[in-house]
Amino acid sequence: MFNWKSIYAFSWDVAERGIDNSVAEFKTLGLNSVTIAGSYHAGKFIHPRSKSPIKFPEDGTVYFRTDPSLYGKIKPIHNSSIDNIDILQDLGRNEDLSLNAWLVLLHNSNLGELNQNDCVKNAFGDTYHYNLCPSSPNAREYAIGLAKDVSTNYQIDGISIESPGFLPFVHGYHHEFNLVDPNSWLMNLFGLCFCDYCQQGSSKKGIKLTSLKDLVKTWITEYLGSEVNYPDDMAERFWLADIATNSELTAFMNWRCEVVTSLVKEIRAAAPKDINISVIPSIGRPTANAWYEGSNLPDLIKYADHLEICLYEPTLQRAMADFFDIKRRLRSAKGLRCILRPSYPDLTPSEVTSMVNFLKVQGIDGISFYNWGFLRQSSLNYIRQTLNEV
Repeated sequence: MFNWKSIYAFSWDVAERGIDNSVAEFKTLGLNSVTIAGSYHAGKFIHPRSKSPIKFPEDGTVYFRTDPSLYGKIKPIHNSSIDNIDILQDLGRNEDLSLNAWLVLLHNSNLGELNQNDCVKNAFGDTYHYNLCPSSPNAREYAIGLAKDVSTNYQIDGISIESPGFLPFVHGYHHEFNLVDPNSWLMNLFGLCFCDYCQQGSSKKGIKLTSLKDLVKTWITEYLGSEVNYPDDMAERFWLADIATNSELTAFMNWRCEVVTSLVKEIRAAAPKDINISVIPSIGRPTANAWYEGSNLPDLIKYADHLEICLYEPTLQRAMADFFDIKRRLRSAKGLRCILRPSYPDLTPSEVTSMVNFLKVQGIDGISFYNWGFLRQSSLNYIRQTLNEV
């Protein structure tokens, strides 16, 4: 059986139910760990079992008390709830479950607005303030400080790192809207970062980013000025052809992976050795596309204790295919943890059980479910039934 069985949760859900009741429910589900958000972005969520089912989290805040000395130019913003209750601290005192802190690192619109020179910028110079750029020294110092802070000042067993890299252009930003038919070729080009830090860093590798920036800008301008719409299947092949035939673009994409890998390496070095460091390489589908975000799986596993793979697929077959591809790339299931969503829009109850059994046979190190506050009671029952059967 898995050594690690966890569920993702928000502090406000635990606060509403109380520490003792929450821990009791987690244990009833067959879990031995809980992964609590220590830093998080904004959203509009439905929490079906809450007294207040619609949630608007405070944008880009942390849910623990921070040590100011660990940060530089970019400093974390405390969630207003931390003045009254510290869920991470209270759960850390509980000996019935292991505790994992979930850190959303560079996806932070609040901090991005305050530090726009440290954000991703496209070929036209537009600032994506929802994504602090991993090549920015200030953004890196913030990410490393966050991981070191919570792992040294709280009684936790590990941290799960999300968004350590370059976010895709389409990421569910507030009220995204356009009247241009989106396709992967256009979205991938819009998602590339050409900020000063990326230009400086890539130039040290001999990459002529200014020329590539001008080329990408020309491609996009010509496309938007035309009457042509790329069909999805063709757009994907156009993008692959550009990567295969443009050596500058290929080198730049590979350099982005070096940037993210080095950040994870620095986080591992900054955190205590007995703290487990897990990296969520991407929430995009399939996982192999994490390469676009700078997450090279074989490189990341060299420095992280675990990779936590989001198997967020609408069918059992697709989830199995994604895992098979991940294992093929890594040549092993060692160091892998997988996250499942036992509800809409993903797996049915029978598929959850089948997928958990499949992952058990594959020999992964642990499994987690997303997310306690988002799930109906029936979905939580699926978790309990599945872990009991397995």
